[in-house]
Amino acid sequence: MRVTSKGQVTIPVGIREQMGIQPHTEVRFVVWKGRVVLEKATSRGTTKRPTRGEAIVARLRNTARRATMSTDELMALTRGD
Repeated sequence: MRVTSKGQVTIPVGIREQMGIQPHTEVRFVVWKGRVVLEKATSRGTTKRPTRGEAIVARLRNTARRATMSTDELMALTRGD
């Protein structure tokens, strides 16, 4: 594998699939014991905006905490009992 004149390399498909790297995934390069390691970037310490899915899950979790009905009451509503 060669580095292009722009400093780019292609991550092989097998590695991308194994590591869950998809388009727009943030990655970083780390120098460790004389080697360069590619890893998925974490959101720790950054003010990364949540994805649409993350925002929906957060909203649903907050809604569940405020629920005043029991599971049985909610099921009765959906069944029309």
